Amino acid sequence: MIQYQSLPYPLDAHRIFEIMRDLGEPVLLDSSHPVAHCGRYDIISAAPDLVVRFGPEGLQINRNDIALDTKEDDPFACLENLLAEIEIPTTDPDIPFNGGFIGTFSYDLGRALEQLPSKAQADINFPWLRVGRYLWAVVIDHQLQRSCLMHHPKVNETSLQQVQQRLAQNLTTDSVRQAHPFVLTTAFVSNMDRATYGQALNRIDDYIHAGDCYQINFTQRFSATCSGDPWLAYRALRKTAPTPFAAFLESNDGTILSLSPERFLEASREGKVETRPIKGTRPRATNTDEDQYLAQQLLQSPKDRAENLMIVDLLRNDLSKSCLPGSVNVPELFSIEHYPNVHHMVSSVCGILRPGVTAVQLLRDCFPGGSITGAPKIRAMEIIDELEPQRRSIYCGSIGYISACGTMDTSITIRTLLVQKDRIYCWAGGGIVADSDIDDEYQESYNKVNNLLQTLEQL
Repeated sequence: MIQYQSLPYPLDAHRIFEIMRDLGEPVLLDSSHPVAHCGRYDIISAAPDLVVRFGPEGLQINRNDIALDTKEDDPFACLENLLAEIEIPTTDPDIPFNGGFIGTFSYDLGRALEQLPSKAQADINFPWLRVGRYLWAVVIDHQLQRSCLMHHPKVNETSLQQVQQRLAQNLTTDSVRQAHPFVLTTAFVSNMDRATYGQALNRIDDYIHAGDCYQINFTQRFSATCSGDPWLAYRALRKTAPTPFAAFLESNDGTILSLSPERFLEASREGKVETRPIKGTRPRATNTDEDQYLAQQLLQSPKDRAENLMIVDLLRNDLSKSCLPGSVNVPELFSIEHYPNVHHMVSSVCGILRPGVTAVQLLRDCFPGGSITGAPKIRAMEIIDELEPQRRSIYCGSIGYISACGTMDTSITIRTLLVQKDRIYCWAGGGIVADSDIDDEYQESYNKVNNLLQTLEQL
């Protein structure tokens, strides 16, 4: 039986993360409460009982840094099998995570599902899939205003006692490990100049008019060298850009700092499914009247509405692979959400899973998210690989949890940065359609991440 130990509320998720961080493989799924809308839960854990990694080298399962034998070569089937070992009903329907996987699903995990070209340079060595199986977590529910330590019956008792001791000793003190200040040691540089960007968009326009595709999500990548503790960078970014699907994940493969506003897939115990694609962006303005004008302009834009609708149709098709016939619907179309630096156009697509279909199967059927590929999806991914100089790695993949009780919640990893050793990467892109303007699209990509890049440059 799942056990829940009550903890004080309110509880500082960042404080809990700092207490647990040196246990290894720490993860924080951060709702950015109380600033970000939509966010409800903070989930913090560390010290998974095993780690699953998948990439060009194949599938690896490690327990305490020792490789386990596996004959499985399908990463999704592997997750199904390892979840089945800890499958358990929950006694508290308001706790979404009851032990299971937390981690990253990189954009290139799509290569495990489709035959794609290999023209873009694979210059970042980060796993296509990297998840830990976590058997305890601190869960903070900001809607019901309560906190708890959840632990699965298969959790290691010694590890659990260590967690409980840290909570008892540290919640009333201010001692945390000293961190080295995070600084950029060079300025951010894009992987393409304005001329190269324009050439790529002209090529996309050719493909659209030739009938190959309707929309392509095209991305440029920024990188810089850095030093210091990425956690301090995340804390600064979180203040600048609070979002409901933020996350910080740390491992030997690299550190992920995500400030994502976009949900990819949520699945409830009852089989209800939701995805919330973002398509359409305008910058914020400091003047209230101008800001409202920009939001209204986005709402009424035929180009942005068409772009959003294309992706809604694509996601309706993706959900239909896993959902009951007739259950897929669009309860919310062309809503405007407001973030510190941009307005976004957001829609919601929902459905009901067919009996026997798991959250892992749903993820397989929909991966990667259609909002960051284009339409039709596979041809869009082929064109992306042709025109983007480097592979996307973690960008436009997903971060989230898949619980032993059948629930899942994942983000689309936009507004996401990767730190590996002394280098930091950040990406920005947008949907390109027939009537896209090159200058507007180029500027939009900067609008989406300028606040992140400038925050780091000022540290």
